[in-house]
Amino acid sequence: MASAPLPTHAPLPIDEALAIVAAAVTPLAVEPVALADAYGRFLGEDVRAAVDLPSFPSSAMDGFAVRAADTPGELRIVGESAAGAPYAGSLAAGEAIAISTGAVMPAGADTVVPVEDVEQGDGRLRVAEPREREGHVRHAGSDIRRGAPLLDAGTRIGAAQVGALAAAGLGELPCRALPRVAILTTGTELRPPGATLAEGEIYDSNGPMLSAALRSTGAIETRIPAAADTAQAHRAALARALEHDVVITSGGVSVGGHDLVREANRELGVEERFWQVAIRPGKPLSFGVRGRTLVFGLPGNPVSTLVTFELFVRPAVLAAQGARDHSPAFGSGALGAAVPRRLGREDFIRVRLSGDAQAPTLTPLKGQQSHQIAVTAGADALARIPAGRGELAAGEIVSYLPLRSF
Repeated sequence: MASAPLPTHAPLPIDEALAIVAAAVTPLAVEPVALADAYGRFLGEDVRAAVDLPSFPSSAMDGFAVRAADTPGELRIVGESAAGAPYAGSLAAGEAIAISTGAVMPAGADTVVPVEDVEQGDGRLRVAEPREREGHVRHAGSDIRRGAPLLDAGTRIGAAQVGALAAAGLGELPCRALPRVAILTTGTELRPPGATLAEGEIYDSNGPMLSAALRSTGAIETRIPAAADTAQAHRAALARALEHDVVITSGGVSVGGHDLVREANRELGVEERFWQVAIRPGKPLSFGVRGRTLVFGLPGNPVSTLVTFELFVRPAVLAAQGARDHSPAFGSGALGAAVPRRLGREDFIRVRLSGDAQAPTLTPLKGQQSHQIAVTAGADALARIPAGRGELAAGEIVSYLPLRSF
């Protein structure tokens, strides 16, 4: 018995499609991760400082720990407090302790005189000006107190966060698991870059491009070998892909005789949530779920693949890791040239950014067709052109989505 036709409907507005994807994402489990392995990961829970930071009163300068009441005056140097080797005694009147930045303040001292502000010789020093109490002294807990909130769940851990977490005594962190993402390109004509092409064959550019784009999300990627244009090959490849948390296919989601992805997905139990979005390029995008697995059917033209990845897949992969800020990060800028609008579909055009970084000029590139990936290599961003009649004049303010290089 022939299967029922695949559902069709009017293309969804982009914001409605984004909301459907966001509602389908379930954050992954929280797992312990060593601090040394946590760079780029997302915190799954709030974390608090394990120690006071600093843990003890310390000097903010190289100089001498003294009593403010003894200044101005001549003082006798009676010892040293170095980082990791504090002075064991207590400071008496008329005494000074040489001290290094970060070293423990000796008992009895209440201020630090920087080394450049004293005259010294023969074991003595002279302070010419009066000093105030607490000068150049770092108090225990002045950065953060033990048990105080340090970072919130959903924070991505970068270099500054690693430094703060290490200083606050956290050697292990509760992080979201990394999504396992399968990439499957489709088409009998596809060959690996560098191979010898026969007539009618092309290089698989979408697979390497999607792999590169995923790296900045932190996902664990699996490349499924390209599926030939047969129903059997599609089912076998997709069955393997569906063992992952996220599936990204490229090609085969339109209405041609070799567009087999949607039917294969349906046969494998994928519930299609939508097909077609009112954008250009990228209209034939499909999205579905099987259990907790998200399934994205991206169009096959390379620019369509890139645009739909940035708009839909990247946010979903970040949301699965509990990222606080996972929506497409649109900025705004002024068009550097007039741009025609299209009825019924928003246009995402490739532009170069110039001028003020806070309010850049967006200059459209020549060559905006969905197969022109070589032109896209020179783009900095995708400018979002609203649907409508006529054109937007140069100088009009529009949204843009940066294209991430790394």
